[in-house]
Amino acid sequence: MVAGAAILGAAATTSGAFAAAPAAPTPKPAPVSQAIQALPSAPVEKLIVTYKSQAAEAGSNAAAQSDTAEKAAKTGEKLSFERRLAAGAALVDLGDGTTKQDVTKVMDAFRADPAVASVEPDIRAYAMAAPNDTEYAKQWDLFEATGGMNVPAAWDKTTGSGVTVAVIDTGYAAHSDLAANVVAGYDFISSSADARDSNGRDADPKDEGDWNATDNECGSGSKASSSSWHGTHVAGTIGAVTNNTKGIAGIAYGAKIQPVRVLGKCGGSSADIADAITWASGGTVPGVPANANPAKVINLSLGGASSTCPSVYQTAINGAVSRGTTVVVAAGNSNANTSGFTPANCSNVITVASTSREGNRSYYSNYGTVVDVAAPGGETRRATDTPGTVTTPENGILSTLNSGATTQSAENYKPYQGTSMAAPHIAGLAALLKSAKSTLTPAEIESAIKANARPLPGTCTGGCGAGIADAAKTVNAVTTTTPPAGNVFTNPTRVSIPDNTTVSSSISVTGRAGNAPAALKVGVDIKHTWRGDLVVDLVAPDGTVRNLKTSSSSDSADNVVATYTVNASDEVANGTWKLQVRDVATGDTGYIDSWSLTF
Repeated sequence: MVAGAAILGAAATTSGAFAAAPAAPTPKPAPVSQAIQALPSAPVEKLIVTYKSQAAEAGSNAAAQSDTAEKAAKTGEKLSFERRLAAGAALVDLGDGTTKQDVTKVMDAFRADPAVASVEPDIRAYAMAAPNDTEYAKQWDLFEATGGMNVPAAWDKTTGSGVTVAVIDTGYAAHSDLAANVVAGYDFISSSADARDSNGRDADPKDEGDWNATDNECGSGSKASSSSWHGTHVAGTIGAVTNNTKGIAGIAYGAKIQPVRVLGKCGGSSADIADAITWASGGTVPGVPANANPAKVINLSLGGASSTCPSVYQTAINGAVSRGTTVVVAAGNSNANTSGFTPANCSNVITVASTSREGNRSYYSNYGTVVDVAAPGGETRRATDTPGTVTTPENGILSTLNSGATTQSAENYKPYQGTSMAAPHIAGLAALLKSAKSTLTPAEIESAIKANARPLPGTCTGGCGAGIADAAKTVNAVTTTTPPAGNVFTNPTRVSIPDNTTVSSSISVTGRAGNAPAALKVGVDIKHTWRGDLVVDLVAPDGTVRNLKTSSSSDSADNVVATYTVNASDEVANGTWKLQVRDVATGDTGYIDSWSLTF
């Protein structure tokens, strides 16, 4: 069991080296706009009229022209048939000087005609402008096609408003590019010496600095270092104030940031972190006042070495998820298998690997079957450059920071690298999704992010989950009301598969008439380091077992990702179906990541 945790970003390890000289302080920001750009209000000059297919006007320009003249006489407006559109609709010109009242009158006249299927204004569209934040052009991680996360295209649908994101980290260093979006948090560091505030836990999440004065101060091998202001950097990626003519743009700039301090001198303890997870998600912590503004997303850019998830973490995470809070965790910066690091290896979290500007797995990023998805974490140096140097600051993740070497000084901006920087990209996306569709559960948010990720354009040795998250595609997916084709039922909840154990995951099928089809599709996504150990069965609602996969001692490949076709025509469709997985050997473990039934 781990006793504590360290940050997983710039200052945590050599692989997380950070970059660039501090930027000069910037002036007081202008009032915050609630939109990237206020679109101009243009008058409606034309209408698009679609006639029913059997109407003469649907195929005859002369008939459409005659009908337009009739509507002009009826409304007293100067209407003219202009042309036929490719899809068959008629474009009707309203003439000069038409008022809103005139447009309404004409549209009502067309709608009253039984030959008309629909009528709508010919509206104008505009090129989407970038935010006017002065450093936005450096935020490749948001918009570049190769390594970016396609964030700007999501902002026309959601900016994260109504959602609070808890940043459980080093606390908050005051910053004018964040202040308007920060809500009350808490300091959970129970040791006053580690907290550096002389009083242990309190209601002030101010970052007092996490510097180390001498080598070996925090254990053998630890190095002297300046304060990282890590939590403030993470917070900026998620929720920096946007379109305020300064600094950077936050991914979920309409959301609120709740700083929760757990990391101080020499990191933080798992006991404090677990309590912080509980409190941030609206749970009860003895001796701590209730959280007046519970978070629906938690970001944990921290971790320590542990081959299993400590029960103190798992219990707190399970509680948070049960309260509807999505928990996002950095995979770690050791260029090693994530299964050996916690809380990245806990269940019910979204574990995030880091990618570079070129779309490769960042050289320092952890990897493996535990990883759910990847996001930009940057590289402020190349893998072959001298550790601790900064050679490519333009390829890091730029965010809010402080220039103080130990205690807080002037605010600034700096690029960092790390899975600590990748995780808040996913936390920001989770906030966008929750804001766009408030009914989404943590499991549904995770499933949507993974289902809409894109393959890495570069390489990822060891496994980077579903790929690089795509913000716009994911937001569009959850806001589309069209039911999934083929009547797909999915369970995206992770189920661990220990050695020599049988586990199952259930799907409740409702709304289906009669029996299941003769070609029932069973989609299976199982992460496992030796798939030959696994026997996979489908269990019907009446208990009938159909084998999908047998075990094989010679099949040493990773993972079971496949779609099986089953003749289930003798089974009633409605009811509880189960995917049953049995591990028949020792030495390798994994989990059911998700599975589905397509009727």
